[in-house]
Amino acid sequence: MKLIYLAAGVSALALASCGETPAANESSENTVVPIPESLAPFGEGYPKAGDACRNLGESAATSDYLDDSAVLVGCPSAASAEALGGTIVDTIDGVRLVSVPMGDANAGMGESGAMAASEDAKVAGTDYNATTILKCGFNGAAPTQSCNAGVKRNWGEDGSHLVEVSKPDGRKRAIFFNGTEPFGADSAEADGSAGWDFTSTRDGDQVTIWYGPETYVIVDALFTGG
Repeated sequence: MKLIYLAAGVSALALASCGETPAANESSENTVVPIPESLAPFGEGYPKAGDACRNLGESAATSDYLDDSAVLVGCPSAASAEALGGTIVDTIDGVRLVSVPMGDANAGMGESGAMAASEDAKVAGTDYNATTILKCGFNGAAPTQSCNAGVKRNWGEDGSHLVEVSKPDGRKRAIFFNGTEPFGADSAEADGSAGWDFTSTRDGDQVTIWYGPETYVIVDALFTGG
């Protein structure tokens, strides 16, 4: 009888060991890890505030993966990364780096090339037709920072576009475009922008905007796709 009990005990131990291995692997895959400052995380969550993933700005660890036609996102677990539907380009300190395309901006384009606003898809969880990370600068500094931004195509009755940039202080700056050319920005007495000058210069497929002490660099792909 003792031999029978011993054998049964060994069998139970073996079965328990076999059952624990997949669970351990699954736990490893879905372990939630903090997003380190070395990845330059910003924003309150991606694709919407409160979500586990966050936008990533420019740093030594992320610079090789930044793309004007995609948003770079850091996700603390495999499950949250896969849910975005983008491409996982690297894993750093347990954080999955996901490149999420801004979407095919040519969707809804007719033969004339005009964008049909009703057919231009929105980025999940947002009011934007596309989102991106753009270069920005404040207090008269060069545009070396990274800002989260989104575009609302054909926002105005005249077909103009609206770009909203999230600034480091949590406020947003609205910039208005005719096609790919900027023509103005919102102003308010509260932040002193009511008297600011608005100028811009073009360099190939990107435009640099100076609005008072603020500077923004915006690429044409935000409006035309690519």
